[in-house]
Amino acid sequence: MFPESQPSHPAPGVHYLLECADCVPALLTDLPLLKKTLEKAAKEAGATVVETVLHQFNPHGLSGVVVIAESHIAIHTWPEHGYAALDVFTCGLPEIAENITDQLLAAFNPGKHTLTRLERRPPVIETARI
Repeated sequence: MFPESQPSHPAPGVHYLLECADCVPALLTDLPLLKKTLEKAAKEAGATVVETVLHQFNPHGLSGVVVIAESHIAIHTWPEHGYAALDVFTCGLPEIAENITDQLLAAFNPGKHTLTRLERRPPVIETARI
């Protein structure tokens, strides 16, 4: 169900969904370069990198996550389509997620992209009146 009313408490997190087409090809296939790029974007945005796990598929494609103290950056690539799907989720300061997203857009240099911003928060629980 989709409630009509807005939640009454602030969002504790922001989540960006980034769809990138016609990307820099090496970032879709080169695992060490992708790791360096994702970690650099996180660090330069003021996030704290905790751990990075990336996996290279055969014959192609990469998937993984950079766990940051503020939450995470996730990626899935489809080199055969020139496409990367990225999630950037941070708790606290939304500027960190915005900065990471800006840096990833600059690095991937997509010919086309879409960006969706979601505010993450627990659902509002209505209490019954007796």
